[in-house]
Amino acid sequence: MTHAIRFHKTGAPDVLVWEEVQVGKPGPGEARIRHTAVGLNFIDIYNRSGLYPVQLPSGLGGEGAGVVEEVGPGVTDLKPGDRVAYGNSPVGAYSEARLIPADRLLKVPDGVDDKTAAAMMLKGLTAQYLIRGAHSVSAGETILIQAAAGGVGLIMCQWARHLGARVIGTVSTQEKAELAKAHGCENPIIYTQEDVVARVRALTGGEGLPVVYDGVGGSTFETSLACLRRRGLCVSYGTAGGLIPPFDLFRLNRMGSLYATSAGLADYLHTRSEMLERAADLFDVLKSGAVRISVKQRYPLADAARAHRDLEARRTVGSSVLLP
Repeated sequence: MTHAIRFHKTGAPDVLVWEEVQVGKPGPGEARIRHTAVGLNFIDIYNRSGLYPVQLPSGLGGEGAGVVEEVGPGVTDLKPGDRVAYGNSPVGAYSEARLIPADRLLKVPDGVDDKTAAAMMLKGLTAQYLIRGAHSVSAGETILIQAAAGGVGLIMCQWARHLGARVIGTVSTQEKAELAKAHGCENPIIYTQEDVVARVRALTGGEGLPVVYDGVGGSTFETSLACLRRRGLCVSYGTAGGLIPPFDLFRLNRMGSLYATSAGLADYLHTRSEMLERAADLFDVLKSGAVRISVKQRYPLADAARAHRDLEARRTVGSSVLLP
């Protein structure tokens, strides 16, 4: 008997139900995996709420780790017993077992435990494409990371610091400021107590920043733009703080010929070869010790609704996992 979290209508966390599902045998190009840990991400909330539509009824979650139980015809690079993880797959990770396209799976290196693997794939690959793809961070740059104490933010802080950048990050509390600082954020700004734009200008001698990474969205977008220097880039990659409202494109000209992009993971993992290349980069910085994955919260998979409430209320820090 296999169970999964599913929802039959969109809405608040209460729409999530724990129910029995039939998994079946893998078809061509598929693998059946049994999860040992599942990642929790804000995109799961977007799917559950209907902000990002899915076909109902639906499973949930796009990040997990586990063991291959069986492979389908045509799968030659995986076998039963392999430890695998993924961070860019069709929804359905909130399950004890599932079928998944085998080309979405990555073998987990020795020395990386399953909880870490489940917590790092989507967030780690997101951090990789943001600071090595959307804008390639270089030594000597000063950058701003909105929500620096979140799962993606903590990875980005460490990675950018490893690359030689100076990291400024926004956080909501002193506790989160200390956490961000411990992970490479040289100048945490508590946005509930400080004027972010004024502090950024002071820290940069009035010049502003070459790039701001904004995973919050509507509530921070204007601040992000105001922190940029002439011809600076705002990389938007999430809407935890609401959608960015329509705006006059010519404003970017008036603010200093700024650039803005909305960067999505799927477009940076468009091919299998690109996914393997970015994953190898992620595993390299993890194995070197330059990046540590902070799994701060663990929830029973059946209690996913509580995990969603905590995430939406910003009661979590770092990464969270759901355990089958």
